[in-house]
Amino acid sequence: MPSATKEEVISYDINVPYKITDDTRNKVKYPEYIPSWDKVWFEPLPPFEFQDPALRVKDNSLPELHKAGIKVTNITPKLGSYVSGIQLNQLNDVAKDELAWLITQRRVLAFHDQDLIDDGPATQQGFMNYYGKPNYQPVSGSIKDHPGFHIIQRDGNKDELTRFLDQKSTTTLWHQDVSYEIQPPGYVMLGFLQGPDNGGDTVFASTDTAYKLLSPIMQELVDNLQAVHTSSKMINHTRLAGGLVRKDSVDTVHPIVRVHPVTGEKCLFVNAEFISKIIGLKETEQKMLLEFLMQHIIMGHDFQARISWAPRSIVIFDNRSTCHTAVVDYVDDGENSTVRHLFRLAAMAEKPIPVSRDI
Repeated sequence: MPSATKEEVISYDINVPYKITDDTRNKVKYPEYIPSWDKVWFEPLPPFEFQDPALRVKDNSLPELHKAGIKVTNITPKLGSYVSGIQLNQLNDVAKDELAWLITQRRVLAFHDQDLIDDGPATQQGFMNYYGKPNYQPVSGSIKDHPGFHIIQRDGNKDELTRFLDQKSTTTLWHQDVSYEIQPPGYVMLGFLQGPDNGGDTVFASTDTAYKLLSPIMQELVDNLQAVHTSSKMINHTRLAGGLVRKDSVDTVHPIVRVHPVTGEKCLFVNAEFISKIIGLKETEQKMLLEFLMQHIIMGHDFQARISWAPRSIVIFDNRSTCHTAVVDYVDDGENSTVRHLFRLAAMAEKPIPVSRDI
């Protein structure tokens, strides 16, 4: 059997580029956020003590945010809210703490028309550093001199998308961000730079609600299980495709159910991207269980929210209590499609807390 060539390798994630074409460079509205692949090497993040800023909030009525003029419109009763009336770059530290608390309660907050989008990478990174240590992606493009940025960009390459869908039945990829890290992100920001007038949404699922809807017997089973999360598949795929690797692969054991440090809720911590093994189960058993849990999350439209993007939008979500996916539904039948261009900043948080200290 002939080995795969670089031309035959499909994208690992159809929203993340390995290179940028001249055509794309001419289309983007924010050229300073065109991804670069600087040949730098990142060592593993050493263990650190993390205190969630939401735990500093003493008054859950959020007086500082209300003083700033916040208005909250819920997308669904329990998950996701559109927030207006405030500018993120104008919040003081007390208001930032209150914002963290609100994110833990609503899980996903979307802010339209934010001046922070035009404040530049240094200010944006500084804002997210308040919520935790920055994450440095092992393979994806970042911004020169700002390695904490993960650039998400669909450049309208229909041939690439066709090759992808020749092997995949959907462009969706449900995941938590970088779950393979020892201390994965808690708060994550997505900044919308450019995209289609409609479509290209991001869909979130509430993993604490997903857990609650399991039977008591299934809850007891998953409460006591651990999974190996690894970045090796992503790194190996990138090398095969000729991309740049800037970190050694990471294999970390995490509980399948984690306890949220602020809400105390139990949250499923599983995804379709990074889990390689469920400890103690045979291959057929772990495949069956993981497929069941993922289908439970994917099919759970009663605990999902779909976020629509608008110019200068920012979304901040809780990576501990959600699972999410982008949707590539905006490619037309002609030769071109709209550029979708976002950045991600992830703030590393606590090591996932298991239900039982015995695992």
